[in-house]
Amino acid sequence: MLAKGHDFHRVTLVGVVSADSSLTMPDFRAAERTFQLLTQVAGRAGRGDLRGRVLIQTFYPEHYAIQDAVRQDYRGFFGREIQFRKMMAYPPFVALANVIVRDTILERAIQWSRQLSEFFIPHNGKGLRILGPATAPLARLKKEHRFQFLLKSPKRSLMTKILSGAIAYCDAKKIPQTAVLVDVDPLSLM
Repeated sequence: MLAKGHDFHRVTLVGVVSADSSLTMPDFRAAERTFQLLTQVAGRAGRGDLRGRVLIQTFYPEHYAIQDAVRQDYRGFFGREIQFRKMMAYPPFVALANVIVRDTILERAIQWSRQLSEFFIPHNGKGLRILGPATAPLARLKKEHRFQFLLKSPKRSLMTKILSGAIAYCDAKKIPQTAVLVDVDPLSLM
């Protein structure tokens, strides 16, 4: 509630319960979001002449997002986070696309995921890394079963070409356009 920007006067103590729950999210931005939330919340305690105190409950007190938030070390966090993203080939070092295959009938969603996988397999490792298909983090949403591909490439033009080919392949295989969602530069991998 405090992290949303409301200015509550005379707040001197802020407690964060399960501060690391966002670290377990299957998203490469999990540490960034955790750091951001903790630094925002900490900034709400002790404004003006009043001293503030922040208590953080965590199972991972050694994680750099928690440690850097406690120290309010923006530069340190950025350095560690950018190193992690480079090592794991995540943006800004690669272009990223999230492809979701979905249907209300599980067998169809599986079949279409396998068919799309057949298109992606020959391209894997040739300037493009394809992860999946795997069950999406939100495996079922609005009565639809969901499977996910994650595509990474240092060349955005190559990714665009492959994704265009994938859409044409889906059309040729009679996979409905509404069954395949393509999100380039996704804000969330959920």
